[in-house]
Amino acid sequence: MSEVGALGAESGTLEDRLLGGLDEEQREVATTLHGPVCVLAGAGTGKTRAITHRIAYGVHTGVYSPQRLLAVTFTARAAAEMRGRLRDLGVAAVQARTFHAAALRQLQYFWPQAVGGALPGLLEHKAQTIAEGARRLRLTVDRAAIRDLASEIEWAKVSMLTPSTYLDGAQGRGEPGGLPQATVARLFEAYEDVKVDRNLIDFEDVLLITVGILQEDAKVAATVRDQYRYFVVDEYQDVSPLQQRLLELWLGGREELCVVGDASQTIYSFTGASSAHLLEFGKHHADAAIIRLVRDYRSSPQVVRLANQLLASRRPAGPAADARWAQPLTLVAQRAAGPEPEFAECADDEAEAAAVARRISALVAAGRQPKDIAVLFRTNGQSEAFEQALAAGGIGYQLRGGERFFNRREVRDGLLQLRGAARAEADDGVPVAQRVRDVLSSLGYSEKAPAGGGATRERWESLAALVALADELSAARGEGFGLAEFVAELQERATAQHAPAVQGVTLASLHAAKGLEWDAVFLVGLSEGLVPISFADTPVTIDEERRLLYVGITRAREFLHLSWSLSRTPGGRAHRRPSRFLDGLRPAGSTSSHSGAASAGGARRRRELKGPAACRVCGAILSTGAERKVGRCSNCPPSYEEATFEALRAWRLEQARQSDVPAFVVFTDATLTAIAEAKPSDLSELSQVAGVGRAKLERYGEAVLELLREA
Repeated sequence: MSEVGALGAESGTLEDRLLGGLDEEQREVATTLHGPVCVLAGAGTGKTRAITHRIAYGVHTGVYSPQRLLAVTFTARAAAEMRGRLRDLGVAAVQARTFHAAALRQLQYFWPQAVGGALPGLLEHKAQTIAEGARRLRLTVDRAAIRDLASEIEWAKVSMLTPSTYLDGAQGRGEPGGLPQATVARLFEAYEDVKVDRNLIDFEDVLLITVGILQEDAKVAATVRDQYRYFVVDEYQDVSPLQQRLLELWLGGREELCVVGDASQTIYSFTGASSAHLLEFGKHHADAAIIRLVRDYRSSPQVVRLANQLLASRRPAGPAADARWAQPLTLVAQRAAGPEPEFAECADDEAEAAAVARRISALVAAGRQPKDIAVLFRTNGQSEAFEQALAAGGIGYQLRGGERFFNRREVRDGLLQLRGAARAEADDGVPVAQRVRDVLSSLGYSEKAPAGGGATRERWESLAALVALADELSAARGEGFGLAEFVAELQERATAQHAPAVQGVTLASLHAAKGLEWDAVFLVGLSEGLVPISFADTPVTIDEERRLLYVGITRAREFLHLSWSLSRTPGGRAHRRPSRFLDGLRPAGSTSSHSGAASAGGARRRRELKGPAACRVCGAILSTGAERKVGRCSNCPPSYEEATFEALRAWRLEQARQSDVPAFVVFTDATLTAIAEAKPSDLSELSQVAGVGRAKLERYGEAVLELLREA
C-alpha cells in the first residue's frame, strides 16, 4: 500500500491539504519520501511548491523529524521564502538555509572542540584585503581589477584550488584584472597571508574549513550526520565542487537526498557552478527516482513556445560544448492564451529606452501595476537610459541591485515604530494590517499615492510595500497573526534581504532576475555583443548566454517584449545587428521599428535589418567575404568536427574530378566549413548555408546530407 493510502480515512483532510492542489508529477515528488530523488524542474513548473509540500507531508506523516531535515538553497532570499512556505504548511521547525549559513552555524558550534580558541572574524568584502595583498607585491590595481580578482579568487576557492594549484586549474580562463595568471596566483597567496595576519576568514573559507573538519574529525562528522538524516537541495544545477563535497560529507554515504534543478537555467558557470552534478545524479545514485516537472503554470502558451524554441534552435557546436549541453525539458503551458511576444528594432539606445517607456506607460494606463513589470538587460551599465526614460515619463521604478530595501531610512524607521507598537499591543480587535497602516501613517503613509515622483514618492512606495506585505501575510496566516508576528517576519526578512514588492517598475540584470517573475517583461539590448556578451568567446560560453536569455524569457507571465537597437548613440552608424539567438524566433515581417529606424521602404528595411555581419563566437564585425560566409572570425576557434570537414573535402575532390572542374567550383573551403559547423539535417537547413544556392542544392544536396549522416 502507498504511504498516501496507509494514512487511512482519518488523514483525508491532511492529504487534501498537502497533496490535493498538486498535479500528478508534483504529487509524485511530494510522496516519494525515501531514497535518492532527482527532480528535473523546468521554469515555472512549481518546484518550490512540490518540495515544500514533500517536506511538510513527510513531517506530518511521521516519516521525517523536522529537526533532522535540512533544506539547502543558494540565496538568503530563496531560503527565507522557503521558510515562509514551510511555516504556512505547519512545519516551521524545519531548517531552510543557504550552504554558507548552514556551514557557518556548524563551524561556530564545532570550532572550539575541533580547532580551539575563538572563531576568526568573518571577512564580508574582499576588496580591501586584495588591495593590501597587491600593495605587498608592489602591484598597481584599480577598482575594476580588484572586483575581477575577487571573483577569480572566489572561483578558485569554490573549485577547491589553492594558490599553489591555481595555475594548473585556471588554464584557459584569460587574465583576470588584466594580470597574468602567474601574478594572480601570487596575489591569491598574498590575499591569504593578509587574512591570516588579521585573523580573518572569508565566505569560501567557511565551506572549506567545515569540509576540512568533517574530513579529519570523525567525532564531529558523526555528530552532524546524527543531527541531519534527510537533505533537500534546491537549484542543484548551481552547486560548485566545494558545495558538492560538503554535501557528500553531510550525507556520509547515505542516500536520503532530494535534489531539484534545471540544467537549462545554469547561468553561473563563471562562479564555479556546474550542472554536471544534476545531470549525472542517476550515475552516482543507481536507484534514484528521476521525476520531471514540465507543466508550466507561470507563463502563457505564447511565452512558453518562444522559450522552447530558443533552446531547440541551438545547433551542435563541437564535442566539448555538446557534452555540456543538456537536453532541455520541453515545457507545456497550463495558462490561458496571451498576446504574442513583441519584437522591436530601434535606431539607437535612447530611442529604445523611450519606446520601452511608452509601451510601459500604455500598460499602466490599461491597468497593469508597475510592480508587475520588469525591464531586464545583460549588464548593469544599460540601466541608465531606461531610468531616465521612465523618470521622464513619470513612471516609478526600482533598481534591483541598488540600495537594499531594508537599508532605506523610511523602512528602518518604520520597523522601529512597528516594534515599539508591538510591545504595547493590546488585544483591541484591530486587524494587524490596519495597525500597520495606523503606525506608518506617522511616517508619511497614506492610502493615496502622492502625485509626481522624487524622494517623497519613493518614501511612500517603501511604506506602501510594508502595508501590502501586512495585507498579504494576515490573509495567509489568519487568526493568531498579530503585530508582534509581523515584526518578527520583517526582522527575518531584513536579515535575509527578502524585500517585499515595491510599487514601481523593476530594472534588473538578467542574472539578478533569476528566481523572480512579472506579468510583463521587457528584454532589452538584444544585439550581438550584448546578448551574447562580447567576451563569450567559446561555444560553451555562448551556450551559457543562450540559457541566460532563456531565463529572461521565462520570467514573463503574460506579456513579453524583446528589443534591440542598431546604434549606440543617436545619429551613430547602424553597425549593430540583432542577437543571433533571435534568428528563427522572430515571425517574418513582425519586427517593428521606432524613431525612424529602418522605415524608408522595403529594400532599405531589409538592408538595415541584416546589418554588418558579426562573428558568432566573439561578436566582432566580420571584414572578409570568407568570414561572413562562415559566420566566424578567421582567428576564432572553429566548432566543427575535423573528421566531418575532411570527409566533405574528400567528397568535394571526387566530385571535382568527375566533373573535371577545380574543387572550389563545387564548394569553396568557406562553404564547406559553414556546412561542417551548421550540420544541416535536411535540404531546407542546407539551403540556409551561405554559398549553397538553388543549383548546387539540387545537384549536391542529397549527397552532402548523406555524408553528414554517415559522419
